[in-house]
Amino acid sequence: MKIRPYRAYVLPALLLAGSLLLIGQDWQTETTLPGVDFTGLAPALKQRALHAMRGYDCSCGCGMKVAECRIKDPNCAFSRGLSTKLLDSIRAGKTEASAIADAKASKFGHRAEPKLLDDAVPIPTLGSPVMGPAGARITLVEFSDFQCPYCSKAVEKINAVLKAYPNDVKLIFKQFPLDTHPQAQISAQAALAAHQQGKFWQLHDLMFANRNALSRKAILGWAGSIGLDMKKFEADLDSEAIKKNVARDLADGEKAGVEGTPTVFVNGQRYNGELDLGSFKTVLDTELKRVASAKK
Repeated sequence: MKIRPYRAYVLPALLLAGSLLLIGQDWQTETTLPGVDFTGLAPALKQRALHAMRGYDCSCGCGMKVAECRIKDPNCAFSRGLSTKLLDSIRAGKTEASAIADAKASKFGHRAEPKLLDDAVPIPTLGSPVMGPAGARITLVEFSDFQCPYCSKAVEKINAVLKAYPNDVKLIFKQFPLDTHPQAQISAQAALAAHQQGKFWQLHDLMFANRNALSRKAILGWAGSIGLDMKKFEADLDSEAIKKNVARDLADGEKAGVEGTPTVFVNGQRYNGELDLGSFKTVLDTELKRVASAKK
């Protein structure tokens, strides 16, 4: 996810201390749970609710019981929702078994697997770097960060996809530099500055191949090695126009629901699977059939 730096050190320390205190509690005997309101519940009903929470598995996939998850992971939406549903049912006079059945039938009772393709969203791409045929039936839009190790590994995988579908798939690259990567912003600006001279992909490949050595000095050296007009490149690198273009890509990504890098969209639909060709092929073949059918 896109992580922003802490504004202070005191608050994280307090949060850590609080988390350690919660983890130190025995969930099998504790009678108060984070985010669970037992107010007004008769002692016998409270014990019924606690017994259910201590015996019922949390549906988030953590492998813990609901009560255990509430203490060890108080931010878990599933254990919070299950606790609320269990309490509501027991307040209504239901048995423990009935309350558990209600919780299991609720939206918190199971964790839905994400779809391979989300619903399509509009993504502005005018002026962005493109690789592949203009008439391709599938457009991949990648939001990426040059300092991201996962993005670096994705380069070879996406290139394999483009090679396998030379006439049907094109790639559009969008900048999404993360705050946690100190060289990501200057790298994004450099890539777009190279794009001004038609050499985006050459610098793209060099920066990803040398992800651990990114710096302004190194980037200037690579830019010179691919024959860029260095006076223009340096002027563009630091220009407000380029910075605005990077900010625009970031905003486009956030609006489209990008939370981390790399994130790839297939004809506007966010892809939630692995990027290797073996995993991607079925989705691409299905999308090609869908596009062909829509044109009939």
